[in-house]
Amino acid sequence: MTIAMKRAYEASSPKDGYRVLVDGLWPRGVTKAQLEIDAWLREIAPSASLRKWYGHKPERWQEFRKKYRQELSKPPRKALLDELIDRARKGQVTLVFGARDAERSNAAVIAEMIRPAL
Repeated sequence: MTIAMKRAYEASSPKDGYRVLVDGLWPRGVTKAQLEIDAWLREIAPSASLRKWYGHKPERWQEFRKKYRQELSKPPRKALLDELIDRARKGQVTLVFGARDAERSNAAVIAEMIRPAL
């Protein structure tokens, strides 16, 4: 019963369990067959305005994290987060994402919100 994160450009593994893409945009240069995901929860991704504002600028990370956590606490993202929590309680879940910086990605925020609920 764990939650893991993996970049979309890394090879999948049987240990990944349930693989879910948590980005609003499909990762560049990766085919559906290469990604090997079980689901694409694009609605759980940050809003387009928040994503564009953040732009993966490290100096904006703390504010992005705070704003994205607020988005995840409201519908429809809250229901999707609860669904991921339920899945993680039953088995391995891997959050798949495209960002280069795993520690400052939307997947990191999602994982941060799931772990205490397990």
